[in-house]
Amino acid sequence: MALSEIARENHDALFPQPVSGLSATDPELVEYFGNFAFDEVLRSGDLEPRTRLIVQLSALIGSGSLREFRILLGGALTIGLTPVEAKEMVYQSVAYVGMGRAIDFVHATNDVLTERGVELPLAGQSTTTPDDRAEKGLAVQKQIVGADAVDALYAEAPADEQHIQQLLSANCFGDHYTRTGLDLQTRELVTLAILIALGGADPQVKGHVVANLNVGHDRALLLTVITQLLPFVGYPRTLNALRALDEVTL
Repeated sequence: MALSEIARENHDALFPQPVSGLSATDPELVEYFGNFAFDEVLRSGDLEPRTRLIVQLSALIGSGSLREFRILLGGALTIGLTPVEAKEMVYQSVAYVGMGRAIDFVHATNDVLTERGVELPLAGQSTTTPDDRAEKGLAVQKQIVGADAVDALYAEAPADEQHIQQLLSANCFGDHYTRTGLDLQTRELVTLAILIALGGADPQVKGHVVANLNVGHDRALLLTVITQLLPFVGYPRTLNALRALDEVTL
């Protein structure tokens, strides 16, 4: 078996230099996975390369796949992903996977950028202050999730859990979604990809399918995104994501 011409072209665009020794030790796996991921899956929907790589990289953070993340990040930077976009994607993951997992990806991103001559730290992207992060976070949360849904979250939370809702508004949305570097629509795709790959977050996946629709994405785009994640997250998590998509859109 050999990589198809399309698969080879797509692979070589990302990785002009060899990045793995698997072609020598596991050539069959490299060939059939390459044909699957870089030919069959890519032909399943029309997704701009930058967006495809952002959601795939986000999913690798969600699944804790550090080595593959480093390899794919290098390819993404080669075809035009900016250092700021790379950093913002990793920063946003902190709200969903926690700093315990995200910190390794922060360091990996720093290493890859430094190897490419990028001077760190990058320019700041924050648009909030300690005084207004809660207010701005609540506003963007209502824009994404829906005002009625957010009001219900606060209304239904027991008195001793109100602080969690407040932290969610101020931190998850106020500290992250208000930042520049990635637009709101891309941030929602980042979140969805992380949650799909994380596993065990099916209610949140369904919630962010709704959120993606709220910011202007449609079923066709979300189906394409889920398909592009398949090679990196496997079939069970892909099928769970499809169930959430179908429950919301069919």
